[in-house]
Amino acid sequence: MRSPLPVRDGVGATRLHVPVEGPWPTIAAYMAERFFHLEPERLLRRFDRGEIVARDGTPLARETPLGAYEFVWYYREPPAEKQIPFDIEVLHVDDDLVVIDKPHFLPTTPGGKYLQNSALVRLRNLLDNPDLTPIHRLDRATAGLLMFSARPVTRGAYQLLFERREVEKVYEAVSALPQGWDADAPALAGRAFPIVYRNHIEKLRGNVCVRVDDDREPNAETLIEFVNADERVLHTLLRPHSGRMHQLRVHLAALDAGILNDGFYPKLLPETPDDFTRPLQLLARKLRFTDPLSGRGREFTTRRTLQDAPR
Repeated sequence: MRSPLPVRDGVGATRLHVPVEGPWPTIAAYMAERFFHLEPERLLRRFDRGEIVARDGTPLARETPLGAYEFVWYYREPPAEKQIPFDIEVLHVDDDLVVIDKPHFLPTTPGGKYLQNSALVRLRNLLDNPDLTPIHRLDRATAGLLMFSARPVTRGAYQLLFERREVEKVYEAVSALPQGWDADAPALAGRAFPIVYRNHIEKLRGNVCVRVDDDREPNAETLIEFVNADERVLHTLLRPHSGRMHQLRVHLAALDAGILNDGFYPKLLPETPDDFTRPLQLLARKLRFTDPLSGRGREFTTRRTLQDAPR
């Protein structure tokens, strides 16, 4: 469903589904209850200014009755954001595709307390292209390669590459050296490299961590290769065959090699402010695929490195 409002300052309008019946006399009354954390009169003034619109772009009044429209659009009011002090680096731009090197701590898309401090909004503003849309995602904590569609007409062709698992993705990670590490016979949890690790991962609504169900058929698979180690840390290459949320973090943690500075796995730690000196040691290193438009092979490699990797 296309938004009737244009992208503004790199940010698209938000769509809200409104019930067509219920105890609220007006759409404004429903929204005031739904967004109870906002001061009601402040919300009503947005109706008076014509900032909340219907599917056809018609501004809604504070008196518009419930049931008049099923969907409304509005711009999120920018939160008081903490600046993420790292820049995106544009590696490639053409008419259809943009590839960037995303820093740690920067989310892929706006959400929660991050709006202008997201890779999508920064890139839209930088390239003055409101049609930019991410083709895949990286966790906020993960750095590295991130691809964007530059125009809607060819977006589907690139999205299909990921849906069909036709993009070769390579990551690298640094973990604390596991107990009992044998430099002469590198292994994790008694399994010699290279390791193919599989399990079943599911994301439950309202949970920040995923759940592993060992009784179900595996839906997540990662090839883990040994790169290097020193007396402190282990450096691995990760080749995911699937793209489940937090897959790489979960798989290494399951092998007693949780990624350095991971506050989620193997144990969820209390939320604390970002410590920019201790980024998650996970990097999206390489993307390789056959371009669906030209038929030519394409390969992109990050310019970033992991600060705790063995030298």
